Order: sequence, then C-alpha cells, then structure tokens
Amino acid sequence: MADVEVARTGAVLELTLNRPAKKNALTNAMYRALNVALHEAEREQAIGAVLIAGAGGVFTAGNDIGDFVAAVAGGGEMAGADFIRKIAAFPKPLVAAVDGLAVGVGCTLLLHCDLIYATAQSRFSLPFVDLGLLPEAGSSLLLPRRVGMARASAWLLAGESFSAEEAREAGLANAVVAPEALLATAREKAAALAAKPRTALMAARKFMRGERDEILARIDAELEAFRKALASPEAQAALTAFLNKGK
Repeated sequence: MADVEVARTGAVLELTLNRPAKKNALTNAMYRALNVALHEAEREQAIGAVLIAGAGGVFTAGNDIGDFVAAVAGGGEMAGADFIRKIAAFPKPLVAAVDGLAVGVGCTLLLHCDLIYATAQSRFSLPFVDLGLLPEAGSSLLLPRRVGMARASAWLLAGESFSAEEAREAGLANAVVAPEALLATAREKAAALAAKPRTALMAARKFMRGERDEILARIDAELEAFRKALASPEAQAALTAFLNKGK
C-alpha cells in the first residue's frame, strides 16, 4: 500500500498518510506524493474540497528525521518546502481529521486548513526550538494570530504539547469528536463545503485567510532561517541525539 493513499469520494479528494509503523512520519517521497495530489485537486474542476487524515490512530509525527537528514546531507532539496508553499497557496477548502500525534509540520499544516476535527486522544506539539530549528509553514505569523501570543509562545518557544480540547478552546480545532466518528464527521463537513457555490466559497476563503503574498513571504523567510539553523552545531547535536534514541 502507498504511504500516501489518494481516494475520491464525490467532490472530495481524501489524502491519507498511511505509514503507521513509523507514526506516519513524512518522507520526501510522501511530500512529493502530497504535492502531486494537491496540484491535481487544484486543477480538477470537479474537486471542491480536500480532506487530510492519518491511518492507524496517528495523524503524523512530523518529518521522518532520518530521511530528512539523509536528503539534506546528500544535497537534496527539502520536498517539504514545496508542500508547505503548496498548501499555503491552495485555493480550495481543506479539512483535517486528526487522531493521535500531530507533531511539527503535522501541527503547522493545520494553520492552512479551514475545518479541523480531532479526537480526545490527539496530542499536538511543535518541538522546533528543542531541535535547534525554526518554526515553519508560516507558523511564526499565523499561530499568534490564531491563538494569541501567550499560547503561541508556550507552544512554539517553550515547546509545550497540548491536547485536542486545548486546541479547540484556543480556536485551532473546530470540535473534539469520538474516534469512531472522526472520519465520518470530517467527510460530512468536507462534502458540505464542496457542495457550496464554488466561486463564492473560494472568494470568501481567500478574503478570510489574509494576504497570500504576506504568508508566502513569511514561509520563505522561515525556510531560509530553518536552513541556516539546520547547519548549526545545536541542531546537528539535537538531531543526532534524536536519531540515536531510536536505535
């Protein structure tokens, strides 16, 4: 089975992260598959919304650190950078179904989703600073706007993890639902969005989300800082320790 499963139900395209043995940690290959799927969803007029979920009781543990370090060491491009830009500029509604871990980019990508449903078992964390790295996906701009500076500082700077109920109270998640109802709820909401008048829906979404150029500029600035931080002794030591812990 593919690490990213792509399925179509009516006017909704479903993208399921399907690498549960590795907590759905994202590899460069998975990022490329997501990029292709989002490109096709944008191009295909019949698709009105995209649903993102994770298999096996996990949303995603973020980047696969081993794959990420190997790609960068080999001089390769961070495929995740293209994914971040793509999801930030994606013009159609995005719905997320979160169960279990939502770590790093698994949390920051939610800032570009319109509706987010999570189970009580979900746990969110943004451990960038702890790894000697910088936040990405425009989170340094969007998270304080979304949840306030106090919560954003606790989550991004202090690296405090938070629950689904805390995410809902902060305005990051729409609702906390039972695990057995998660996908059905997210599918129902995505289908309802996809059925609305397309031009009005996309225009309203664009106005609500703010200046795209500002968000993309912040994403690029964060990525540049991320690349520089990645080469630092702090980040190298933290990433090495993380990899050794898994052995």
